[in-house]
Amino acid sequence: MRESKHLSEEGIAEELPEGQIFQARHLSKVYQMGEVEVVALRDVDFTLHKGEMLVLLGASGSGKSTLLNILGGLDTPTNGHVQYRDLVLSTANENELTIYRRKHVGFVFQFYNLIPSLTARENVALVTDISDNPMTAEEALELVGLEDRLDHFPAQLSGGEQQRVAIARAVAKRPNVLLCDEPTGALDLETGKIVLRALDTVNRQLGTAVALITHNAAISALGDRVVQMSSGRITESTYNAHRASMDEIVW
Repeated sequence: MRESKHLSEEGIAEELPEGQIFQARHLSKVYQMGEVEVVALRDVDFTLHKGEMLVLLGASGSGKSTLLNILGGLDTPTNGHVQYRDLVLSTANENELTIYRRKHVGFVFQFYNLIPSLTARENVALVTDISDNPMTAEEALELVGLEDRLDHFPAQLSGGEQQRVAIARAVAKRPNVLLCDEPTGALDLETGKIVLRALDTVNRQLGTAVALITHNAAISALGDRVVQMSSGRITESTYNAHRASMDEIVW
């Protein structure tokens, strides 16, 4: 497959700076709702680096999910340029985006999207069966602390356990980046902490870059960098002088 490239004015494909895996420039996204235009992103510049734990912080409607969906190849910008390594997502065709999502990106959403008739092991194996160099389902579930729940069905698992199965499914194909949209939004605080610990483990042990959407400011301490959004714009991007462990966060 020939991947779309970001071309310079001279027509030469440009590589991203060393360590960068995402680069977005002047991203805008406008949705047409009948006769009304809804602006979800306004001239956003964004980067994500290899192995980084990035926390996207902002209120509902600030543009976080729209940005994540564009990075994940689930949506396209109205204007602007977004690139993953040497693939220009903003101009890629559907076949290129499908291969990109399959090989390079894992998704974790607020709701788990597990198949009720399959066990935890079987839900994860759905991904490993179509991946080039996957973990085994058992390895992925052990990584998130569910090695003793392999043959349980979703109805036999708590909400937090189901979300950890979803994380195991996302990381089993060894993606370079994990995009997480409010992964603890449907969970109570204590269960949410367990899920966040699983994501922290994936980032630290596997080196998977993680972009984590939340409206909970306490989670900011878990990130290498915190990007704040409001009204479709990035209002602040700061690095944490010390990235906290789960045990250090004050809830």
